[in-house]
Amino acid sequence: MNRFVSLLLIVVALAASSVQGFAPSSLGGVSGGSNFVVSQRPRSVKQPVARSNSRTSLQMGSKAKFGIFSPAVYGAKIALGDAKLMKFRGKAISLHSQYIGDFCTWAGAYHLRTKLIKKAKVNGDTLGFLV
Repeated sequence: MNRFVSLLLIVVALAASSVQGFAPSSLGGVSGGSNFVVSQRPRSVKQPVARSNSRTSLQMGSKAKFGIFSPAVYGAKIALGDAKLMKFRGKAISLHSQYIGDFCTWAGAYHLRTKLIKKAKVNGDTLGFLV
């Protein structure tokens, strides 16, 4: 048991000595310093990226990404047919948009409603609901 404890302490000491969290770095100057302090220095402000037209950034069903739920959507398309699937999808999107509006009203942030609905569409595309 005593040998096991001493071996464990040696392993812990070796692991702790290899950690460079508080070691002086070349960026710390003459007095050294930690990497944490160096990483907290203010950085230059990046120029904002020009935004594209929001209508062009949103994609419709024929150009949607293949996501994790795409196989289920393809299965529903085979089982229900295109017309029923589009009707069901439209109803689901309508209800989801209504719930987003209700939430925004409840939270007092109705001005964010359209942004949240667009975000829901982008997330639905990423997850594969719009194939």
